[in-house]
Amino acid sequence: MRQSEVQVSRRMEPALTPSSGLSDGTGWALPEDVLEETSRRLSTLAVVAAVLWSMALVINNLFPRGFAGVNTHPYPWPGNLVSGMAVVLAVAMGVYARLAGAGRAALDLGLAFLVVNAFALGLLDEWVARGVRVRSVSWIAVVILIYAMIAPSTPRKTLLAALVAASMDPLGALIARWRGLPVPPASEILLQYWPNYAAAFLAVVPSQVLQRLGRQIAKVRDAGSYQLVQELGRGGMGEVWRAEHRLLARPAAVKIVRPEMLDVASEAEVRLLMQRFMREAQATAVLSSPHTIELYDFGITNDGAFYYVMELLVGRDLETLVRDFGPLPASRTVYLLRQVCHSLAEAHSRDLVHRDIKPANIYVCRMGLDYDFVKVLDFGLVTFGDQAGFRRTVLNADRVTSGTPAYMAPEVILGEAEIDRRADVYALGCVAYWMLTGQLVFEADTRMRMFMDHLQATPVPPSQRTELPIPRELDELVMRCLEKDPETRPRDAGELFDMACSCKVPHGWDNDAAREWWELHLSEFTQPLTLAVPAAPAVPPAATVHS
Repeated sequence: MRQSEVQVSRRMEPALTPSSGLSDGTGWALPEDVLEETSRRLSTLAVVAAVLWSMALVINNLFPRGFAGVNTHPYPWPGNLVSGMAVVLAVAMGVYARLAGAGRAALDLGLAFLVVNAFALGLLDEWVARGVRVRSVSWIAVVILIYAMIAPSTPRKTLLAALVAASMDPLGALIARWRGLPVPPASEILLQYWPNYAAAFLAVVPSQVLQRLGRQIAKVRDAGSYQLVQELGRGGMGEVWRAEHRLLARPAAVKIVRPEMLDVASEAEVRLLMQRFMREAQATAVLSSPHTIELYDFGITNDGAFYYVMELLVGRDLETLVRDFGPLPASRTVYLLRQVCHSLAEAHSRDLVHRDIKPANIYVCRMGLDYDFVKVLDFGLVTFGDQAGFRRTVLNADRVTSGTPAYMAPEVILGEAEIDRRADVYALGCVAYWMLTGQLVFEADTRMRMFMDHLQATPVPPSQRTELPIPRELDELVMRCLEKDPETRPRDAGELFDMACSCKVPHGWDNDAAREWWELHLSEFTQPLTLAVPAAPAVPPAATVHS
């Protein structure tokens, strides 16, 4: 999973706390995304209601009475009026629930929609004289149960609305009595429509189930002092969520993995993958370069999921940046390469090797007033000084990849025992090649052919694969990084940083040039970022994470 998948809009949403969902004062709450899904189902239900009421109009006006046993209970003109108004109401409800995205407001209005439909059914059911006829279960009971299963609200509101809806048949009978029609006594009517009230109490069951679901979701999404707001991406190793601190306005990105998400066959494999995840957090935590993704916190949630909290980045990763806008000029390539080297130089000085340097793990950001600010991500394959321990605990796990083929050094492909900083230097050469040309160093249609090219083929200089001018010094720098023999490459990112700083490129790229580029191509990221400040609770919440 890559943090580089994360992109955010200019407007940050408020923190998602249990009280920000749907609640009736009894502790029942749902996250906003679940409410929105329920609203979409309510929209579908409204469309179905519009279709059924339209069918009633067609049957009432086009079929002769008694035709094929369909039109056995034709209504006079009020039937057309009520059915027509019900169609209009259902269409309006469907459009509102679909477009408004109101969540709680849509569900509250949906309860009113239930009552109005029940009133229409009760009115029509009692519009004509009863005579002697056997009564079946009212459509109102059916509607109550269907609504409760598709778009449940809070238990209290659901019960209240369902009881009112169940009373629409007796109300229809009362209106019929006012109109002078013979109707049974009130006690007999209530007894006759007891299934309506039974359905009303049964309708609370889905709400209670959803109540427990809401509490479970709130508990699972609880990551220490941070509350998860919106899922931004997911992959084989876990999920990335946008989150916000409970007391601060600071947004963050939370990387989280739960054991049930891992496609592994044994508990031993789960432990290996969790060890890799913790290794990534620990490796990131010891680095302080401004061009390394900043780690805020990490630990284990109450349900056993490992997580860590990082700064939330605004921008694009290099892979999508070049793919969307084409190769970068030499001056911008050097500008970005120096920042990547700054991050990796610190890692290399601490005897850490990233092992998965690629454009997707290099994020080009807007940071305050700075543009084209680089952040290096995903230290999940980092090698510590203990090479043997690393290979024993990580590389031998069947489902853990040890790099990306297009950016892997020959010695990594061969699985040599000693993998050092020069493997990252080779990958940096591949990244610079991608920035300058918009192409991989070696194009291949299979993983094995890609490996063989990195092992044996001589790369074509980037200056020969692009129409953009590339200074000779930069061309040679890239080709030196791509040497098959590690001994002939720069020894680490620190040496490559010095080479990049001394590399002379025309029309130097700087922050002003970067800002102009962003204003032209990524203007949505150049406006002020508006953060919603969460309300402070009366008492700070107790810590719920154990690390």
